[in-house]
Amino acid sequence: MMHSVAEQSTRVVESVDRALRLLQELAEHGSGVTLSELASTTGLPKSSLHRTLGALQERGFATQRDDARYLLGAELLRIAFEFQGRLDLRVLLRPTLERVRATLNETVHVGVLDGPDVVYVDKLESTRPLSLTSKIGGRNPAHATAVGKALLAWAYPTQASITEWVRRDGPLVRRTSRTIVDASHLAKELSRVRADGFSKDLEESEPGVRCLATPVFFGGAVPIAAISVSAPKDRLPTGMMPEVAALLVQEAADLRGP
Repeated sequence: MMHSVAEQSTRVVESVDRALRLLQELAEHGSGVTLSELASTTGLPKSSLHRTLGALQERGFATQRDDARYLLGAELLRIAFEFQGRLDLRVLLRPTLERVRATLNETVHVGVLDGPDVVYVDKLESTRPLSLTSKIGGRNPAHATAVGKALLAWAYPTQASITEWVRRDGPLVRRTSRTIVDASHLAKELSRVRADGFSKDLEESEPGVRCLATPVFFGGAVPIAAISVSAPKDRLPTGMMPEVAALLVQEAADLRGP
């Protein structure tokens, strides 16, 4: 019996969706999962699962152990690591920066952690007056910036780990009278960052300038970057911070995906 183009298209979409669902489910089981377990968790018939798993195995995206349990295949891991190694953060995050700047008309940054510093890999300026020392490729002490604290909070998530980071890469330089220069105080601040999902720089890096930042995750427990909004303190008053923080957190969540 002949099928219409629309029916064939629907079947293709369903097949692709089934394969993607299986990959997501396999990723949840590092020690492997049986066909019966997959049928139970996905609600799909074993016959459909078997065909899809066979196609994934053919491409190397899935593999089967001697005890018949299924795992993610080496080819999927290879292309994932290869892509991450070639990932251009500026290309990935530029649309996000443009949306945030268009909404707030304030300066936005992308930064990554490098030892004791944050390195700015992208920046879009506000059209309103604001003089910042940051520049693409430039560095600032991570502990004194919102971008840096957004990264430190997950890179060093315990009191012991942040204390060791300070011991190794410190001392914590005082940029302004508000800069945190004590390891225990910094650890407490980073705990708040993890709880809230965003960090604050209240004139800790530059007098008169405030900044909010949130981490960007890309398939791991440690962020690959952080995005921030910087503004003079009169344009980023305390009452406005929750709104700006919510915007940043939502943008980062959209990047991370479901």
